[in-house]
Amino acid sequence: MPANPRPIGLLLLPAFSHLAMSAIVEPLFIANWLSGRALYRWRTLSRDGKPAVASSEAKVPVDAAMEDGIEYDTLFVLASFDLKGLAKDRALKAWLRRVARHGATIGSIETASEIVAAAGLLDDLPVAMHWDNLEGFAESHPRCKAVSTLYTASPGRLTCAGHSAILDMMLHLIGEEQGGALAAEVAAHLILPGWRRGDEAQPAPWIAARRAVDPVLEKALAQMESHIEEPISCRTIARRVGVSSRQLQRLFARALGTTPVRHYQRIRLSRAHALLQQTDLSVTEISVGAGFGSLEHFCRLYRRAFGCRPRDDRRQ
Repeated sequence: MPANPRPIGLLLLPAFSHLAMSAIVEPLFIANWLSGRALYRWRTLSRDGKPAVASSEAKVPVDAAMEDGIEYDTLFVLASFDLKGLAKDRALKAWLRRVARHGATIGSIETASEIVAAAGLLDDLPVAMHWDNLEGFAESHPRCKAVSTLYTASPGRLTCAGHSAILDMMLHLIGEEQGGALAAEVAAHLILPGWRRGDEAQPAPWIAARRAVDPVLEKALAQMESHIEEPISCRTIARRVGVSSRQLQRLFARALGTTPVRHYQRIRLSRAHALLQQTDLSVTEISVGAGFGSLEHFCRLYRRAFGCRPRDDRRQ
């Protein structure tokens, strides 16, 4: 074990998640308490040293500004909604690169990966993104490999999809650094049966639905999800999964209460919805990316599905 506490930094950016901060700090505190030693010490930071405002609008006092020294084994970056401005903040990106050059591991939590990627620190690496942000991140950062796993651990980099997966990641880190026995004790005190591996899939809504459906229907859904930009016909999907078109119709009606055509359309509109809210692509580009040849047709369907025009949805 290290003779000195491992220094941990938490950069709290505007609208950061209070849950994320607690999920990082609490396992470290419990590890210190159980071991009877200061294995870890942590400091909270903001860009200017002023209290950071969480997504709950609570103001959280911090220990320092981000310019005050670089002395972290690991720096966790926490953000939430205000991403576009932060991703363009040159001072912030330059500071993150300096911290990385000084040898600190950079850990980005949920949407903070957008900022760390914009700083060029996640190129060619797998990046665990929350399933709701996966499409937008993949489109905006083609040099990164967006994955729908819980967390990733690459040399000098950590990424996490957020929420409960943060606890899994922290238990993994404690286990790697202090041994599995201590990590298991920490998990027990958190009333967790253990911790999930980083490469486990997120429990996204469509995954839960998949487990309850017919295996043939699951294959059909996979065909739809892998052919969004260039849709294929439902007749082709039926042939590829080994059933007739009529059988496919019955499967969708029984399991999902809809038709293959309508469900396929819903998948493509959901992709368009994500891209509208998470990228700067034009409405026309998004329409094409979601497999709609006619912009007018796309806008009409979008309004019917979400109750507003695509451009109005983006303004939200």
